[in-house]
Amino acid sequence: QARVVESGGGMVQPGGSLRLSCICSGSIFSIYAMRWYRQAPGRQRELVAAITRGGGSDTIDSVKGRFIVSGDTAKDRMYLEMNSLKPEDTAKYFCSVDFTPMGEEWGQGIQVTVSA
Repeated sequence: QARVVESGGGMVQPGGSLRLSCICSGSIFSIYAMRWYRQAPGRQRELVAAITRGGGSDTIDSVKGRFIVSGDTAKDRMYLEMNSLKPEDTAKYFCSVDFTPMGEEWGQGIQVTVSA
């Protein structure tokens, strides 16, 4: 059974930075993609960033230029460097590990709060 663990969240002032980590352990399947999602209170979960097998990566437009996604699916890990954080980035951030066609595993999520 694969286990997905996020770390690195916390509280920061507007303009600050945080670095999230996602580590997957215990999987017997190869990873197709790893994705960061976030969900703010009262809002739907949204995809923020992703890396794919073969080295592809992308972020959504609202965080481009501020967030950098990195990692290596072959090493079962992904990172999200978040800079110039805004209050609207406040959310619970989740890591998803895609083992297509063998399914998907999610972490428990980690809170990021941006507040003065």
